[in-house]
Amino acid sequence: MNSITTSAGLKNAILQLEEQQSKELVLLKEEFNRTREGLKPINIIKSSFKELVDTPDLKTDVINAAIGLTTGILAKKIMVGKTINPFKKLLGIVVEMVVGNTVAKNTDEIKAAGSAIFKTLFSKKEEKTTS
Repeated sequence: MNSITTSAGLKNAILQLEEQQSKELVLLKEEFNRTREGLKPINIIKSSFKELVDTPDLKTDVINAAIGLTTGILAKKIMVGKTINPFKKLLGIVVEMVVGNTVAKNTDEIKAAGSAIFKTLFSKKEEKTTS
């Protein structure tokens, strides 16, 4: 910084510093308001939920879990049905958990196998109709 040798220079430097201080005060207040808004519980929840939803792996995981859960419930209904026997109910719960977890962990392989079966079934029908 330049050395100040006159009273006019000193007054000018003081005015510049006061102006700089007022600009920085405005910026500080704006930053404070942004920070205060960001720290409100509802805004924290919103931003966390938005990050969660925007994660592509999460969407896939939720879909896979839903498919596994549905498949497990269907397997339980098919194997056990409506029964009052506690042993069969316990067996049904075990079947539901095992099938659900297996399907949820292997959805890509199951989708690929289902797609291959689907293509095989419909390609044979198309060949028969064209012959």
